[in-house]
Amino acid sequence: MPRNRRRSRRLAADLALLVVAAAFVLPLAWVLLSAVDPHADLRVRIPDGFTFANFDAILTPDITYTPLLNSLILCGGATVLTVACAALAAYPLSRYRSRFNRPFLLSILFATSLPITAIMVPVYALFVRVDLIDTMQGTILFFAASQLPFAIWLMKNFMDGVPKELEEAAWTDGAGPAQSLVRIVLPLMGPGLAVVTVFAFVMMWGNFFVPFMLLLSPDQMPASVSINDFFGNRGMVAYGQLAAFSVIYSTPVILLYVLVARRLGGGFALGGAVKG
Repeated sequence: MPRNRRRSRRLAADLALLVVAAAFVLPLAWVLLSAVDPHADLRVRIPDGFTFANFDAILTPDITYTPLLNSLILCGGATVLTVACAALAAYPLSRYRSRFNRPFLLSILFATSLPITAIMVPVYALFVRVDLIDTMQGTILFFAASQLPFAIWLMKNFMDGVPKELEEAAWTDGAGPAQSLVRIVLPLMGPGLAVVTVFAFVMMWGNFFVPFMLLLSPDQMPASVSINDFFGNRGMVAYGQLAAFSVIYSTPVILLYVLVARRLGGGFALGGAVKG
């Protein structure tokens, strides 16, 4: 009886996992199949004939190239700014003990729970006053600020894994805190930098609301906003072109993950470096 019960539970768990997997696989299958389907609709089906006409229709400067370039500028610039600021903020939190560390970290944790829609009205008013509305640099600054709290949390946790003894050896040779951060800590926490970079970039790459509110000129809109153009009036949607655009739109994120996958798979393994 117990064996039958365990078997039933295992079967139920397998079925639940299959349902969850189908929930992820079916949308991806629809995107890939509809991108080459001349008669694409909402159904997931094997196309009657394969065509690249959907890609030919969207591969134009106005539809794809300019929005993707804008997305790369916005998300790339904001990611670099986020990682740099997170490293500078996480270093003293990781290396120096203070009674203000815990309240500061709790404040950061609270900031990560704030819905971004709740602060967009005052942010919009502030950007109008300081003349940052409809500017790429203003949007980059807000993107970086919105991702910075969680990036600091992640960066500090990875920085805690780098033994302080390695820095002390560098200090003995005359290196300062800034030099030890750049030359010792950051190179040794490659997986942490990779995680923060991918997380920040992906979260900003798919953000629709922020650039939709802060950017007004059509020629500055990123791909996350321009994808809305495929939804026409009266429920008419160009499903094939939408799927083809989604494939191209997802490519930079996939390439970024592939580039940092080796770093993600690595570990610190620095215990032996401080022995002997």
